[in-house]
Amino acid sequence: MKRIAHVNSPKDLELFIDFPHELYKENPNYVPELFIAQRDMLSPKKHPFYEHSEVKLFLAYDGDKIVGRVAAIDNRNHNAFTGRKDGFFGFFDTIDDQEVVDLLIGQAAEWVKERGADNLIGPVNLSTNDTVGLLIEGYDRPPMAMMPYNPPYYVPLLENTGLVKKTDLLAYEINVNEANDKSVRMIEALEGRLKRSGITIRKINLKDFKNEVVKIREIYNSAWDKNLGFVPMTEKEFDYLANDLKLVLDPNFCLVAEKDNKLVGFVLGIPDINQIQIKIKKGRLLPTGIFKLLFGKKNITRIRVLTLGVIEGYRKMGIEACLYGHIIKNTYGTKVTGGECSWMLEGNYLMNHAIEQINGKLYKRYRLLEKAI
Repeated sequence: MKRIAHVNSPKDLELFIDFPHELYKENPNYVPELFIAQRDMLSPKKHPFYEHSEVKLFLAYDGDKIVGRVAAIDNRNHNAFTGRKDGFFGFFDTIDDQEVVDLLIGQAAEWVKERGADNLIGPVNLSTNDTVGLLIEGYDRPPMAMMPYNPPYYVPLLENTGLVKKTDLLAYEINVNEANDKSVRMIEALEGRLKRSGITIRKINLKDFKNEVVKIREIYNSAWDKNLGFVPMTEKEFDYLANDLKLVLDPNFCLVAEKDNKLVGFVLGIPDINQIQIKIKKGRLLPTGIFKLLFGKKNITRIRVLTLGVIEGYRKMGIEACLYGHIIKNTYGTKVTGGECSWMLEGNYLMNHAIEQINGKLYKRYRLLEKAI
């Protein structure tokens, strides 16, 4: 007898977080999330998302065995900002069984509908500022940092519940030895032109991290305001993310464009910490995971460029190309051999073309699904 159960206790939460480890134990491309990070993200007392929104976690059982999980998400900031009545599902994992998926998606849809939603969107964990999308192409490689992974059978199972494509999210691979170095060679000329307009490029100042975060938050919330599904992050949400990222930040790959002490653009690349996490059993830092994390960072060979934005009025001036060029140039003489630019909206032709111009190759595709409820 298959059934759905609410997650109501710390033990239930641990079972919810650990379910994918059993599900993917034979999959060499699976990267376990760090347990402590997932626990905090799913705990209302820990994460600032819950100051404005609500999440309910569900487990699917077949008898006494867990066979699936899902989070139903009422993102009230999203609906207030967009004027829509959307509900979301995320943290979705399941065995290959249509009945289980029907139960999970049905339960998520019912829960968000009770809170006023007339549309269900996902996978989203917790918002579009977090991990988003269902992998539909590129199953042969592990995901990079802060990107999702799932087996191919998820696609038809979810589509059979009535979910359809909302949009695709793209991931481009760039190898340093294959990249078109035109943007690197043009840096001097580009920077000269930008300086004549009073714009300079510099690395983030980690010694003044608190003030840098305030400036970057302002540009983040304005540079993406017209992107599909974007919702500004609250001050506490942005600080939460920034403090997590600070642990892995390398100033060589976190750059800003500045004019008159005001940021007008920035790019953030982070080391692919998944190269280490893939070796940490069940995402537990103790007893040995912490040492793998601490000593493995220096051997990371890939980076993920997860954010690049320029505010309105400063686009098409060459800032984007200059930031990309510096990222590539700063890999020279390091162990970094390449990386990924993700995720990019499939309709963002300007940015996608810019990546293709430096020989970025589309190698993974993710899909955001939706249905009326």
